[in-house]
Amino acid sequence: MRRKTKEEVDFSFIGRLKLHRPAMPTGGFASVFYSEPAVLGLLANVFSAFYVALQNFAHVATGSPAQGLENTLAGVHLILIGGLVQLVAGLLTFRKYDHLAGTTFLAFSALWGSYGATRLVLGSSNTTSAKLPEMDGVIVTVANASTVTISNGTLPDPPVSESAIAGLVAYISVAFIVTFCSATANYVMPVVFGAITVTLALEAIGLRATGALAASGAFQLVITLVGLYGASALLLKGLYQRHILPGFGNALFDVLLLGAAIKPSVRKQVRKGGEEEEKKKNSKYAEPFALGNMADTVAAAILAFHSFGYPASFQIGALWVSFDAAAQLLASYYACLRGDVFHCTKFGLHCAFWLVLSWEEYVGSMTLPDMGLDAGEVAVARLGLPGNWFFLLVSLLPCLLSLSRDRAELMHNLAFTLITIAALPQIPPGSRGPFLGVALCLYAALSLGLSFISLVNSIAEKILIPRGNRLVSTGKMQEALFGLKRCLTPELTPVPAAPASPAQLSARLPDTLFFLCNGLAAFAAMHLSSLSQAQALLALPGVLVPGTLIQLYVARLQVRGGGRFGPTVPFFYSAVWATWSWLRFADPIWQATDPSLHAFTAGAIAFLVINSFIIVIAAYSNAVLLTLTITMEAMLATFLLFTLNRPALPVEVGFLAFFASVCLYGAVASLTNQVFEKNLIPMGPKIVRKKKPKAVMGSSPPCPCPSSEKTSSLKLIASILKSGGVCGIPSDTVYTLAASCEHPSAIQRIYNIKERPMEKPICLTIASLEQLEAVAPPFSPLLWEFMRHVYPGGIGCIVKKGAWLRKLGVGEAYDYVGTKDTIMIRISDLTVTSHLLSMTGPLAITSANPSGQPDSTHHDMVITRLADKLDGVLCDGDSTELVSSTVVICTKIDEGTLSFLREGAVPKAKVLQIFETVKNKMAATQDV
Repeated sequence: MRRKTKEEVDFSFIGRLKLHRPAMPTGGFASVFYSEPAVLGLLANVFSAFYVALQNFAHVATGSPAQGLENTLAGVHLILIGGLVQLVAGLLTFRKYDHLAGTTFLAFSALWGSYGATRLVLGSSNTTSAKLPEMDGVIVTVANASTVTISNGTLPDPPVSESAIAGLVAYISVAFIVTFCSATANYVMPVVFGAITVTLALEAIGLRATGALAASGAFQLVITLVGLYGASALLLKGLYQRHILPGFGNALFDVLLLGAAIKPSVRKQVRKGGEEEEKKKNSKYAEPFALGNMADTVAAAILAFHSFGYPASFQIGALWVSFDAAAQLLASYYACLRGDVFHCTKFGLHCAFWLVLSWEEYVGSMTLPDMGLDAGEVAVARLGLPGNWFFLLVSLLPCLLSLSRDRAELMHNLAFTLITIAALPQIPPGSRGPFLGVALCLYAALSLGLSFISLVNSIAEKILIPRGNRLVSTGKMQEALFGLKRCLTPELTPVPAAPASPAQLSARLPDTLFFLCNGLAAFAAMHLSSLSQAQALLALPGVLVPGTLIQLYVARLQVRGGGRFGPTVPFFYSAVWATWSWLRFADPIWQATDPSLHAFTAGAIAFLVINSFIIVIAAYSNAVLLTLTITMEAMLATFLLFTLNRPALPVEVGFLAFFASVCLYGAVASLTNQVFEKNLIPMGPKIVRKKKPKAVMGSSPPCPCPSSEKTSSLKLIASILKSGGVCGIPSDTVYTLAASCEHPSAIQRIYNIKERPMEKPICLTIASLEQLEAVAPPFSPLLWEFMRHVYPGGIGCIVKKGAWLRKLGVGEAYDYVGTKDTIMIRISDLTVTSHLLSMTGPLAITSANPSGQPDSTHHDMVITRLADKLDGVLCDGDSTELVSSTVVICTKIDEGTLSFLREGAVPKAKVLQIFETVKNKMAATQDV
């Protein structure tokens, strides 16, 4: 009989454990691409680079540039493959807690999308120029105010190449940082990203000197070949769950070496005073800070080129900034998923600012000159724009909160405030350009540095490069901010000592962006006189971008975060601002007639009716939101008068100013309260309070729900468990259902409570590893050492069963936990759970959610969904993680094999890194 290979033995073993394994998709490649999404990212770069290389070689061989159709096809290809496919890869890698690949793919997705859009514009301009008949020698003026002569019946290309150079230069610095950081991961990615860096530089040169395109094509072939090898290696790794081809197993150098030069005293000082420690680690999504800072770098660099007059027009620059802003919006979104309200708000605000500024520059440099306005008339039209003043006021809030964070963050936010000052349209035109250009260059340099620091620290998962000390301690900052609330309500005692639960906070995560979007739109809509065509066009981005586009993003956050009204209010207000922009700012341009205006009357009335219902709902929330909705009702009344051709401009401006002021206060209060997790700045009381439900409706939970802060609560839950009850308890990941091993019938109840399939086993949790060592299971030295490295923590180890389980206290529950041959052991890294287990002994646990539904990340979720079936719930607020533990199969550990039943709170790569460390340590011990 033929002996089975090692791989066949591994797979046959996994097959015998099919009761453990959840259902997998039938399509092999779907699961492989999900497990290794970097395959998609590399292939997107490969195909895009190969396509551009072929065009470059053809250009050099024929000596003629690509024509309209060729550029159009190239643009579509780059947007769909390099942009869209790489975007999908980036989203998947972010979901898999891959900091480097997620950041890189999303940044390069914006790069290829921008370059594709440039090709589309080139294609359309080539097509247009081909249609100009017999106009040789005619002198015309193009958008950048220079005069050119039509030759051979064609107009020269617009200054697309200059705009593309500005974008390529910005991405060269980003690609260089990615190349350096990828050298800490493997051998393949530095070569690919390094070749992309050189290619970007040569493409920028090639836009002015054709000879550089041949060298660029050569490096693009390097990207193609090495990228294909890397994609193949990752594909095989996904199939066999181990490295088959070399290149991804080792790195050029260890990222920890970057922090070797930092003195321990300095590092300790930084941890103590400079870096804001995360209270609750979220390992479900990768950190988006590097991506957000990279987007800031690119946008600032492109706008800096334009501020210095290169190029004078901003047709392509606006497209590059728009693609880049989309990447920054994704950074804001993932910050929201991680519960980071500060960076969620910061990146969302920056995204709105870059879009408004770039599209205002586009209108000022392209559209208005086409309408016959010279630079002086455009500058005069800018003087009436008030929108950027609100950006200046809002930018001071992150600066204030950064005082209690770190100096790098503070300097970055101060530099952004400087940009908002330099961007004010009231600055004289002769000084505004250079001043804004210098401010943008400074900000781009700081953003680039922060991108590098954030990416390195994220990869190392520790502070290797310090960001500086905080200037003000968190306690002093909270005390100072709480002074406003103390002045309004003098009877209050000092700052609350304990953080508030999400239910107690008067602000939700997306609320700050909601207030900012409406405030920006309202401030930009204020005008003290009738609008000219130029002012209407220049004011349009300031209202439409934050009021409609970014607010639709806020509506999406409300769907994800379960805000107070869900997406209803932001979605409705985005529709209001879109209609407002269309009518209020389109009228001076299209000169709408009275019948056209009256067609909006029905819509204005509908807005008034819907907003009246929102006012009623806001009365149950807080005074700030109620004031906001009432003011919106008054603004809609002025809008109705405008549709009836009876504008009340002074009254409208007054309402807009008051509305923006309320939004500014709401943004300050909601962001501050969320950052410090305490109600430091009042949002006002509820005007209408809900009546308490009658006793028959269940005014109290159907089971005891004591707080984990009291020892008596632990004793109560312990007594319920020891008497045969089933309780919901917290863990170091998500909430779990627990039953005592002294009562097998209670374990059986768990299956009925959560409707769990009987073939899915239940695991065992104990208080400490010392309890396991006391019963001396026959584990190998390698397994013991591995357990010492992973326990306590968010990892569960599947080991073989034995008589030692009965000595541990499992008793009659031996056949009710685990499978016939194996058992998963969990040791929670949560003090509350450890104390409870010391009272009860081993507990059988499983996640506290109905089977097939999301995990419970707050005790309210357990109470709402399962309390009527439980005997008690130990309330501990938010869970430490948003996902369950990682389950590792350790039955073949002595053969050097670890398999994964489930990847959860701890990434698979981290577990494998720990395993390699343990093996090296054991090997070194044996050698000695």
